[in-house]
This record gives sequence, C-alpha cells and structure tokens, in this order.
Amino acid sequence: MHNKSSFACRIALAAKCIAGPAAAQNYPSGPMRLVVPFPPGGGTDILARAIAQKLNEAWGVPVVVDNRGGANGTIGAALVAKAAPDGHTMLIVPSGFAVNPSIYKNLPFDSLKDLAPVTELAASPLILTLHPSFPPKSVKELIAFLKTHPETNYGSSGNGSPPHIATELFKLMTGTKMTHIPYKGAGPATVDLIAGQIPIYFMNALSAAPYIKSGRLRALGVTTDKRFAAFPDIPTIAEAGVAGYSMSNWYGMLVTGGSPRPAVNKLQAEVVRILNLKELKERLSSEGAEVVGSTPEQFTAFLKDEMAKNAKIVKASGMTATN
Repeated sequence: MHNKSSFACRIALAAKCIAGPAAAQNYPSGPMRLVVPFPPGGGTDILARAIAQKLNEAWGVPVVVDNRGGANGTIGAALVAKAAPDGHTMLIVPSGFAVNPSIYKNLPFDSLKDLAPVTELAASPLILTLHPSFPPKSVKELIAFLKTHPETNYGSSGNGSPPHIATELFKLMTGTKMTHIPYKGAGPATVDLIAGQIPIYFMNALSAAPYIKSGRLRALGVTTDKRFAAFPDIPTIAEAGVAGYSMSNWYGMLVTGGSPRPAVNKLQAEVVRILNLKELKERLSSEGAEVVGSTPEQFTAFLKDEMAKNAKIVKASGMTATN
C-alpha cells in the first residue's frame, strides 16, 4: 500500500512538473482582455493601451482593452476577480487600488486572493503645489501656517484618490489640520487651484509641470523618496522637513486569482520587456513616471505594505467612499 501510494505521489509530481512548462508554452491560448477600471483617456487607460498593443504584436493574439469605470476602480476589479482563472483576463490599477479595501467595507472580492499580482508597472511623484497668493514658501512654513490656520482648505481629485491620501498622510505626520474639498476628477481641482479657490493640492507631476514652469503655481516638495528628475531643485517632502514621508502614484497589473503560475510568470516577463522598450520608457519618463517592473512576489509584498499604510491613514482621517 505504501509503495502504491509513493508511486502515485511520484506520478502526480511528474505530471505537475510537465504541466508547468506546458502551461507557459501554451499561454496565451486565445484572445486576452485588459480591463481598465476607469473611463478612457486617463493615465491608467493610456498605459493599458500601450501595453495591449505591444502584447498583441509579441504574441499574435487579440488583446482587447475593456474600460469598466466606477466606484474608484472596484467595478472593473470585481469583473477580473470573477473571470476564468487562466491569466487571459488582466487588470491595470493605479495606487487607489490599495486604498479601496479600507474605504469600501463590503468589497465583492478579496484584493489579494481573488486577484493575483503580476508586476508594478511604473511610479511617479505627486507635487505639493500651492497657489502663489498663499503665504508659505516652504514645507516648514506651510506647517507653521497650518498650525495657526486649521480652517485652511485643500483639494483632491476625489475620496480615496492619491492626492487625498497624500494630504491626509501629510496631516498625520505633521499634526496639522485642513478641510478636504473633494472634486470629481483632477481637472476641476486643477482649475480651482489655479483660480485660487483652493490654496493647496497634491498634484500629479505631469499635470503640475507647465504651471510650475510658468509660475502660476508654487511647488514645495515631491512625495517620493527621490527628487523628480524634471524638477531637480524641488526637494522631497522628507528632505524639506517631514522625515519619513513617502508616497508614490503607481500603476500595477494583476490577473484573476488562481491563474497558473507559469502563465503569470510569462506575462510578467513580457510586460517588463515591453516597459523597457526605448519608445515606451522615454514616453513614461516624459510624463514624470519611472518604469518599475517588479516580480509577482515583490509586487505582492508592496501591495500588502501599501494596504497596511493606507488603512492607518483611512482610520486616522475617518475618510469613507461616500463623504
């Protein structure tokens, strides 16, 4: 009985070993779908379409970009979470993906079980921007000002958005207070910042660049660990007086949870190759983003850290998906 059992185990192990390479070799076996959980035209959509085109060229299968916007990306994510676990349904998400488990109490999927991380694609800083009429000229001056003017407003592109999280983290780390004015997207927030209707906005680096260069906005600091190459004179917020402050506006790719690991690895390798193509890398760099191209394990660990950090910010600030 023992020998039969051992023999059966060896057969099962051998089959598994054969199945691994076969799963990768036969992948993709048909059309692929890349779900973008936001309307067309935004940064997530632009990146998705560039990757989809290159996957189609490399693998010779149709790669359809499917925009499924709504609820800060959770509608599109749920669609991928419930798809066939074969690696043919992909999802591209921005950094708000790591906020959603904290602000949506009844997500119809588990972000790390029903979805399988593939790779972090790229990351870029936000820039702490002020209207020029606002008195503070540095991060330290801003903190001092807010200590005596807790009624100050700040804008964001919506609840749970990167600018919202960045500002709440700043408030937590500096012990300051501000009132949140959420807008329906980055465009309206930018318009009101330039008009002086709101004095403070943690702005996407690409969007902020022309206004900073023209002097229509004042930049105090970037949110990432390193300075932004396009504006090397702007310090990081950590350098400027908030030690340990760090946040990036990132993009990542996931597939349906339970997809064969050899297929996930093959997809990750191809996407990283695509990201490092001169044409795409230069395009991302011109838009203020740096290619990351992490492994599935690295991206999983990164997501866990991001979710834990965001959960603390959400709890401390009391933010919800509806306020």
